[in-house]
Amino acid sequence: MTLSRRLLLGTSLALSAGLLHLPALAQAKLKVAGIYTVPVEQQWVSRIHKALNAAKDRGEIEYVFSENVANADYERVMRQYSEAGHQLIIGEVFGVEAAARRVARDYPKTAYLMGSSGKPQAPNFSVFDNYIQEPAYLTGMIAGGMTKTNQIGMVGGYPIPEVNRLMHAFMDGAREINPKVQFTVTFIGSWFDPPKAKEAAFAMIDKGADILYAERFGVSDAAKERGKLAIGNVIDTQPQYPDTVIASALWNMEPTVDRAIAQVKAGKFTAEDYGQYSMMKYKGSELSKLGTFESKVPADLMAKVRAKEKAILDGKFTVKVNDSEPKSTR
Repeated sequence: MTLSRRLLLGTSLALSAGLLHLPALAQAKLKVAGIYTVPVEQQWVSRIHKALNAAKDRGEIEYVFSENVANADYERVMRQYSEAGHQLIIGEVFGVEAAARRVARDYPKTAYLMGSSGKPQAPNFSVFDNYIQEPAYLTGMIAGGMTKTNQIGMVGGYPIPEVNRLMHAFMDGAREINPKVQFTVTFIGSWFDPPKAKEAAFAMIDKGADILYAERFGVSDAAKERGKLAIGNVIDTQPQYPDTVIASALWNMEPTVDRAIAQVKAGKFTAEDYGQYSMMKYKGSELSKLGTFESKVPADLMAKVRAKEKAILDGKFTVKVNDSEPKSTR
């Protein structure tokens, strides 16, 4: 049976069941495209880019990407890659949900894995998110134990569920260790504006914050310049800020990306929520090593953090997911 006939037969059968089982492609390199609305250097997107490049380096996929794609242009780029025969398309569609889902309906033989606040869309539109609230809680515990002023500043991009839940988890972790801690929360209205994030952080330091939650680039720069401390998010920036960043909640996109690639190659890709593969039990997230702060964080504090980490991995403690917008407490 020819490949095209298998495609038609498989599509017909799968659509009748509400799911799409794409053709097995185990013998060929998968053609994968990434579509990003920000530079690949941006924290969140950099993790997707890193995981796809790892698969490329292993010889599993051919990988091309477009960065800095405007929301108004996203649908066109999706269609372009779909028409070019890319079998798996990955990106983030938080601002273009309707358009992206429209494209997926028009190309039912293509697999789409998109960062999204919405649900999967049968037969071929899967979603993912950075569910790293578990290590965010642990970093909050560290921050709560390290602050001297009991004032923590938090700078985020936009108050969307994906950001809100991490901030709330961080705040809950800090309060577990230090019930007296207070928070100043600011959203800068951008996913990539380091100067604006830096200015927001300066304002928090001026109000007494001695630890900053760096959800955006630019915050750690402010902390470094003023001699304060910072907690990282998504990536480990301690190498760039060895005297500033205590620890980070790391997102590892490899479990999500590798599963999607395997599913497409096996002809088993269906519309599903990949969010769980960002959680600690799947190694999709973790607390970074303390590195330069190994001897600076009190041992009794880290003992509590490690105990909580074990409880999370053992399924004995669940970090609460709160998607509502976090507010300043002072």
